[in-house]
Amino acid sequence: MSEQKPDYRICGRCVMDTSDPEIVFDVMGICRHCHGFDEQVRTAVRSGEDGRRALSKLAEKIRRDGRGRDYDCIIGVSGGVDSTYVAWLARNLNLRPLAVHLDNGWNSELATTNIARALRTLGIDLQTHVINWLEFRDLQLSFLKASTPDAEIPTDHAIIALMYSAAVRVGVRYVLTGYNVPTESHMTNAWSQGYYDWHYIRSVHRQFGSVPLRTFPHMNLWTYRRYLRKISSVDVLNYVDYVKAEAIRTLETELSWKYYGGKHFESIYTRFYQAYILRRKWGFDKRRCHLSSLICSGEMTREQALAELQEEPYPLEKQLEDRAYVTKKLGITDEEFETIMQLPKKTYWYYPSYGKLYRNPFFRTVRRLRHSLLGGAPTTA
Repeated sequence: MSEQKPDYRICGRCVMDTSDPEIVFDVMGICRHCHGFDEQVRTAVRSGEDGRRALSKLAEKIRRDGRGRDYDCIIGVSGGVDSTYVAWLARNLNLRPLAVHLDNGWNSELATTNIARALRTLGIDLQTHVINWLEFRDLQLSFLKASTPDAEIPTDHAIIALMYSAAVRVGVRYVLTGYNVPTESHMTNAWSQGYYDWHYIRSVHRQFGSVPLRTFPHMNLWTYRRYLRKISSVDVLNYVDYVKAEAIRTLETELSWKYYGGKHFESIYTRFYQAYILRRKWGFDKRRCHLSSLICSGEMTREQALAELQEEPYPLEKQLEDRAYVTKKLGITDEEFETIMQLPKKTYWYYPSYGKLYRNPFFRTVRRLRHSLLGGAPTTA
């Protein structure tokens, strides 16, 4: 564990700390993420019998709106716990989903096996988009050279774009996501943001890349807004009493699914990036987010989380094996990797983005004038 600074603080309820530069504590020493958790539970989570009724009603609407079509909803599958449980839940609700998977070249063998076995057992069709590796490698290297803590943004953006485009192509109105409050409520923008921001992704690539992104799945701001007018995104796991440990047992029992040992460890690159690069370069340990969510949802104690944080995310020798594999696959030397690790730290706000555009005083004035003329309150991006 990294050495603590004199002004170091940690939340008294969860394990989020001042490694999040934007963290705020109340007078009782409880962080804003915990307050956010409570608010999301109050407004976004439907539990118990109320959740079951709401989910049953929602599933009925999805089935009704999808009549006469091959599918009635889209799900994204990575092979991880959340997305696989969404697939299991969708079939148990008698929905007819089309599963969409992005193969970005970093799948572990276990992920490939888990996806194939689960979807075959559930009888769900799969559409896999195999990314152009030369383009994607150049984009990943661009983000490493940009020296921001959100080098996973290109993958996340492509997955979202693929799900929405698939929904339009097959004519369905619903995308079921794996986002859920019980395990993902404590995410912080300071560690990663810009998932929907094609302007940001393109800006980074223009500065550091060299291979044209001719086939990379993406959506600009206007495309995304068109999608939102046609398609509803449903965080279906917020309608059930979602308990991670129970979900894992269900998947293991009913789908012969196997656990990876960590959140998002189905991807070799994600596993290495979160466990090695983020922790060593930035001092960000994403386990704090995941464990804090589990603390607030009652799945583990704060003491258990603190003990886990004292350990490596996975064996150090395996991390070094992953480092050798990742550098070789990216086509860089160990020295070049070290140079990247030593680059000055930057953030999302350092590069052109939709976020910066929306903060621009001129743009905000134009938006206010436009909405005053058209009527209604200004919307956000």
